[in-house]
Amino acid sequence: MEEKSDITISPVKKSEPAWVTVIPNGLRGFLNEAGETTRFALRFFREVFFPPYELREVVHQCYEIGYRSLTLVGLTAFIIGLVLTLQSRPTLSKFGAESWLPAMVGISIIREIGPVIVALICAGKIGSSIGAELGSMKVTEQIDAMEVSGTNPFKYIVVSRIIATTFMVPILTIMGDAIALCGSFLAVRIKSSVSFTLFFDQVFGATDFSDFLPAFLKSFFFGFAIGLIGCYKGYNSKKGTEGVGESANSAVVVSSLLVFVIDLIAVQITEFFGYI
Repeated sequence: MEEKSDITISPVKKSEPAWVTVIPNGLRGFLNEAGETTRFALRFFREVFFPPYELREVVHQCYEIGYRSLTLVGLTAFIIGLVLTLQSRPTLSKFGAESWLPAMVGISIIREIGPVIVALICAGKIGSSIGAELGSMKVTEQIDAMEVSGTNPFKYIVVSRIIATTFMVPILTIMGDAIALCGSFLAVRIKSSVSFTLFFDQVFGATDFSDFLPAFLKSFFFGFAIGLIGCYKGYNSKKGTEGVGESANSAVVVSSLLVFVIDLIAVQITEFFGYI
C-alpha cells in the first residue's frame, strides 16, 4: 500500500522588484491608477474607429449630456457674468477706466472663466451622473449580461458617452460664454445707459480670434477628460452598492482636478505660441 502524502505545495508568489518596495503606498496607488486610466483611454481609441458604430446611442447621450445640462450651465454663466461685472466696476472707476469694463469682462469670460466654469459644472453634473450610472450597471451585473448577449458593452456604454461629452462641452462653453456676456450687459445697463449694440461692439472690438480659438480647443480636452474619468470610475466600480457612491464621488474629484491641470498646460502652450 502506498502512503498518501499530506504535503501541499503552495503556489510560488512573484516577488516584487526591490525598487518597487521603496515607493510609498500612496504614490504606488496613484501610479497604478494612472496606468489603468491610460490603458482605458487607449482601449477607447482602439474601439472608436472600428464598427459597429452606436450612432443612435451617441445622439441619445448628446441629448442627455448637452441639452439637459444647458439650464444649469446657462444659469451659472449668467450669474458669473453679472457678478464679475458688478465686482469689477468699482475698481475700474477708481482709475477712470470704467469704459473698459465690457472689454475686460469679455476677454476674461471668453479666454478663461467661461471654459473653466462650464467644465467644472459638467464635471460635477455629468461626471457624477456617468460614474453612478455605470457603477450601478456594474454592480447589478448588467454589463456582464451585455457581454453574454453578444453586445460590446465598452463600445455601447463607454465610447458613446466619451464622444458625447467631448463634443457637448465645447457647445455648452460657447452658449455659456454668450449667456455670461448677456449677464454682464445687464450689470452694465443697471448703472449706465450703454446700448446692447455698443456693449457688444466694445466686447468684440477688444477680442480677437486668437482669444477664442485656444479656449474653444481646450474645451474639447475638458469634455474628453470628464467623460473618460466618469466612464472609467463607473466601469471599474467595486464593493457592491457602496462602490457606486465612491465611483460618483471620485469621478467628480478627479475630473475637476484634471480640468485645472489641462487648463494649466493649455495656458503654457498658448503662451509659447504667442497667443497670450
